[in-house]
Amino acid sequence: MAGKTGSTDLLLGVMGDPIAQSKSPLMHTAALKALGLPGAYVPLHIAPGQLGEAVQAIRVLGFRGVNVTIPHKIAVMEYLDRLDESALAGGAVNTIVNDNGVLTGYNTDGIGYVRSLKAEAVPDLTGARILVLGAGGAARGIISALLQEQPAAVVVANRTAGKAHELAASWQSAGTVSGVAMEDIAGIIPAADIVINTTSVGMYPYPDELPLDPGLLHKGLVVSDLIYNPLRTRLLEQALNTGCTIHGGLGMFIYQGAYAFEYWTGQAAPVEIMRQTMLDAFGVSEADMELLK
Repeated sequence: MAGKTGSTDLLLGVMGDPIAQSKSPLMHTAALKALGLPGAYVPLHIAPGQLGEAVQAIRVLGFRGVNVTIPHKIAVMEYLDRLDESALAGGAVNTIVNDNGVLTGYNTDGIGYVRSLKAEAVPDLTGARILVLGAGGAARGIISALLQEQPAAVVVANRTAGKAHELAASWQSAGTVSGVAMEDIAGIIPAADIVINTTSVGMYPYPDELPLDPGLLHKGLVVSDLIYNPLRTRLLEQALNTGCTIHGGLGMFIYQGAYAFEYWTGQAAPVEIMRQTMLDAFGVSEADMELLK
């Protein structure tokens, strides 16, 4: 791991628009405290037009690093000095590390998500037929990691079909990936094993929204949602009622954060403390979490 910047206190944060709903400050503050590391992790509300200035401020203010969330994961890449292989492969950045003014972008979304999916829902993704809803920054990192698990096929669905086709085309050398318009998923879902929502549809403060018609779901399907606030989205509720196996976004959130924390500090992240902090924040116990699965 790269060394810290000159300051003895770690200054960390998360950039997004909106950002008030993020639980990252809570989780990372707990992690810093658990390891006795002096520092702070703060929310940074950055509108798209301010992104370039905000990245420069990382250097000026001496931030050791930041997480990057919706809608900046792709746009932020042009402002960085270096891109790790994970960011190049995924075509998006969710973690920035500052080494004395040199900013390197990483993508921990994909590895965090796949680790969670395999641990909680699908131990072996070999030969799986996967439908991914959305073609934004989160989808890119996740598709990159999924293709390393040798699925049979990945279909990307997006409201703007052209964006789905473009993303699929960029992965042709890595596996069988195709793109469709969102309205075409009715013909895809019957043969799918896993459906993954990478969009923000259904996220707080609009938890009643659905990214697809729940009538399309079928028993035996694995339905996964990257959203962790709420812990069980309306999509997952509908899927559970249909007889699907459901997988929420909390595990991915914890693991992607843990990988980022390790890049910034060079120390093993206190994953169990990070997880317990999140459960406490949502007012649920481990037993409740079993019921949420």
